[in-house]
This record gives sequence, C-alpha cells and structure tokens, in this order.
Amino acid sequence: MYRPTAVFVGALLLVVTGLAGCGQVSGTPAVPSTPPPAEQRPEPLPEPEPPPPSTVRLVVVGDIMLDREPGEAIARGADPFAGVSGVLQEADLAVGNLECVIATVGQKVPKAYNFRCHPRNVAYLARYFAGLSLANNHSGDYGKDALVEQFGLLKAGGVGYFGGGMDAAEAHAPLVLERNGIRVALLGYNEVELRSYEAGPATPGLAWSVDEKVVADIAAARTKADLVIVYPHWGYEYQGQPSERQQQLARLMIDAGADLVVGGHPHVTQTVEYYRDRLIVYSLGNFVFDDFNDVPPALNEPSRTSWMLRVTLDKTGLVAWDTVVARTDDSGFPQVVGGVQSPCGKAESKEIAACTAE
Repeated sequence: MYRPTAVFVGALLLVVTGLAGCGQVSGTPAVPSTPPPAEQRPEPLPEPEPPPPSTVRLVVVGDIMLDREPGEAIARGADPFAGVSGVLQEADLAVGNLECVIATVGQKVPKAYNFRCHPRNVAYLARYFAGLSLANNHSGDYGKDALVEQFGLLKAGGVGYFGGGMDAAEAHAPLVLERNGIRVALLGYNEVELRSYEAGPATPGLAWSVDEKVVADIAAARTKADLVIVYPHWGYEYQGQPSERQQQLARLMIDAGADLVVGGHPHVTQTVEYYRDRLIVYSLGNFVFDDFNDVPPALNEPSRTSWMLRVTLDKTGLVAWDTVVARTDDSGFPQVVGGVQSPCGKAESKEIAACTAE
C-alpha cells in the first residue's frame, strides 16, 4: 500500500498554509473593507427621459357631394380628391361629411335638391377616409331603401360611417377608431330638414340632434374612447357667422364631454372659437361640390372655399391645429390654395392666430 512520506506531507502543509495567508484565490477580486473616496466613485447614470405622449393626427373636411358635375367627372375617371391627396394621406385619420346617398335604388323625396351618386364612388372614399358622417339633409333624399343600400355599400367597401344606421341605436352609436394607441369616438347629428330622415326605434335613418340624447350619447362614447369628436350638420346656408343655436349646441356638447366640435352645412366657412379649452369650428364649408352653379355671383368664391382642419391630439385633448385652404375647381373638386392665411392655434396658448399652411 502506498503511504505519503513525511517529506511530501510537510510540503503539502506548506502549500495550504501559504494559500490561507494570501487572503484570496487567484482570479477572484479582493473586496475592499471600506468604500473608495467620493471623488473616485463613478458618476450615477442619468434618469432616462419619459417617452413623449402618443398623438393622433386628424384631417376633417366639409361637405362631400358626389352627384351632378362632380359625379360626371368621376364617371370619366377623375379622382375627386387628387388635388388634396397629400393633405388627406398625411393624416392618421381623415373624416368628412358625405352630402349625398350612394345608391342605385329609391325615389326622390319632394324637396328642392336631391343628391344620389353611383357606387363607383365608394372606392375613392375608401382610399382617403377612415370615417364619414351620414347625418345631413341629403342622406335620405331617395328614401329609406337607398339609405340601407348605402350602409351595405360602405361596409363592403371598408368605409367607416357614423350618424346613421339601421335603427336609432345604431345611428346614435359612435364610430370608434384607434391609431397610435389612442381611441377616437366620432358622433354625427343632423338638425336640418327633413325630420322624416331621422332613424326610429326599428327603422333606418339618421341621428337627430335632440339635446338630451346628444348629452347621453357623448357620455356613453366617453366610456369607449379616449377622445370624443362631434360633427353636427347645422346652421343657416351662406351665413359667415354661427347662429345662436349653433353656439348653444356646441357648448352643450363640450359641457357633456366632447373634445372637439366641427360642423358643416352652411356651404361657407364660419368662425372658430375656444370654449372651456376645447376647439369649435362652426363650418368647414363645401369640400366637393358644384354649389357655385346655384348661387349668385357674390357667393361664388365663398361657396368654392373650404378649410381642411388638421388637428393633433393626445389622450388629454388638443395639442395643435391649423387649417389648409382649398378651392373647388369647375368640376367641383377641391384644390389646395397656397399662400393664403387661415385660422390656426396651439393648445398652450388658447389663442386663434392666422397662419399660412405649408
């Protein structure tokens, strides 16, 4: 049997004793018994800045009428929005008011002007718009059957709509769209002839702006979205100032929780104001329209001019906004007009300025 010699044991004891005296094993850093002086300590890393809040950019435009001369030009292959496509497509969401019914059926309702356009227009609307208000005085121009056909055509074409539906509950429900993590609820109301266009408990039609119902709708929409935008069809035609009723209704909507109120119907632009730090644009004017054929010379230019409202919003509301001036050509199609001042502003100032949009 092998036995270690005394010499070997002695050598082994010397090695172990030597390692114990070193205080560490090779490759393991020594831990100082006291921290280094302050001037030798590394600077702490700076706290990372919080990311900027998410925002959503909207473009809201006025009345879109695709019958008569605009409809004839579209039938020849023209894109009604080509002249303003850059402004529309730079937005996260584009919204407008569809001032006609897209249908092939129905009979004219007795009134001065009736607008119905071809289903080919759905493709152009789908290219540019995320949501369209149907709450106006022309959606019912060819009766309930035409309106129901329009609902189906828009759904099949992927175009969101609000302010109209198969019954009152659907007509008053918001269209909720989400971009960049922000949910936007859109509501539309009409209060211009004819009341027969209104949706009933079990019949198709439009949302009518009965004050109590508007307040309830806005409250319900707030539970489904971060922001609520209301698009009423109101006021008097060719009047550059809002009526007392428009002002009363706009403020009621904001008191109820709306973040932005944008209107149409007067065929001309109207004034802009803040109320409780919320923006009201009373009328954006005509967007696609040949209305200049129906008015006296003094109203020719006002009826051709519209504002494209550009707004940037975060979850708390308005961040900044401006307007881009557009003018309808002889086909009734909008074209951007450069070098013309129009209203703009920023949330922190709450002042309405005149800017020249790029």
